[in-house]
Amino acid sequence: MQNKKADRPEFTARYFIESSVPVEKAAEIIAGEQSSGTFMSLPGETDALKDRSRARVTRIDTLPPVLEPSLRSAFVERRGPAGVFHRAEIEIAFPIANVGPNMPALLATVAGNLFELGEMTGLKLLDLDMPSTYAHQFPGPKFGIEGTRQKAGIQGRPFIGTIIKPSIGLSAAETAEMVDALCAADIDFIKDDELLANPTYAPFNERLQAVMPVLKRHADRLGRMPMYAFNISGSIDDMLRRHDAVLAAGGTCVMVSANWVGFAGVEHLRQHTELPIHGHRNGWGAFSRHPQLGFSFAAYQKLWRLTGVDHLHVNGIRSKFSESDDSVIASARSCLAPFAGVTPLMPVFSSGQWASQAPDLYAKLKSTDLMHLAGGGILGHPDGIAAGVQSMREGWEAAVSGVSLDAYAKTHPALQKALIKFSHT
Repeated sequence: MQNKKADRPEFTARYFIESSVPVEKAAEIIAGEQSSGTFMSLPGETDALKDRSRARVTRIDTLPPVLEPSLRSAFVERRGPAGVFHRAEIEIAFPIANVGPNMPALLATVAGNLFELGEMTGLKLLDLDMPSTYAHQFPGPKFGIEGTRQKAGIQGRPFIGTIIKPSIGLSAAETAEMVDALCAADIDFIKDDELLANPTYAPFNERLQAVMPVLKRHADRLGRMPMYAFNISGSIDDMLRRHDAVLAAGGTCVMVSANWVGFAGVEHLRQHTELPIHGHRNGWGAFSRHPQLGFSFAAYQKLWRLTGVDHLHVNGIRSKFSESDDSVIASARSCLAPFAGVTPLMPVFSSGQWASQAPDLYAKLKSTDLMHLAGGGILGHPDGIAAGVQSMREGWEAAVSGVSLDAYAKTHPALQKALIKFSHT
């Protein structure tokens, strides 16, 4: 392990590792694989080259070993019983000069072939850190929280929003009718579902042409444009063309399925955009659900923050998904936390949300810089959509005021009806 700081600019990555070989050797294998290409000395790999380009293992915190591997490895199996599998959290410092301000190269460095190394039976990227001088060479969010608030005309409270449902099947005209009802309820934010991009029954251009007049009509009444995140996911050319169409029509937000559009695609969009980019993380479970494989959200959001999304989904507490509430809160905190001087992201809570989560979210985050999206919690309110939106606002008013929901509901009928309707669902 090389504790001495190299005389070169570096960034660091922290990992959980599980390995059939001692963690010191495993860490050096990773450092070699992700820089010089081998942990063995080769012809041409001079001391000067190593000093300039080889990654350094800077920290190893050992953890208790286990008797069974978390993940199968044919490499390990070919060598017979391993006995125990060693675990640790390690930190590796990479020379910035190896990568530069190149997001695919950064990902190939911190999340490339190391996941496939035969000695590794578990590996998770836990965190990243870098100097602000390096971080600022990436695009970063153009709007972030403050820019989004200015664009939407919403200050001092969370964005209360929803997702167009049914997810698929509505025509452009039916979508516009739904948007009209939501805007009549004074909602702050509406988004297309991630499954809705450019279907034959409601092509993107037809949806845009149907929805924008509705938004403008309500903007005249409200004195602010309800923010609608149009799903522009597609090829890079498709996204640029659809972004420009939304901008020309007077829209204020675009959405992408970030994992599938890809880092390079989102970065290209960010360099072009004049609108906030709403990042939907569908597919996140494939990167995160196994505790000994993939990415932590702390690292994941930093990568998307560098790339330039402005909002990022974090799931919801007490939701339909497998993620724990503590994990959801930690994800939201990471979006809001300082990172190398890069603009924070607005965390987006969704899935099974209604007014009841507001006190818990506020108690954990001590912030209203977030989007709280509810589907059934708004659309399914017994007194209608307007009461659903109002119940969400009242839940947050109670939370920020430090008043219990039950007490606040005594003088706020929309919240009271929501408590009766949803408390046992």
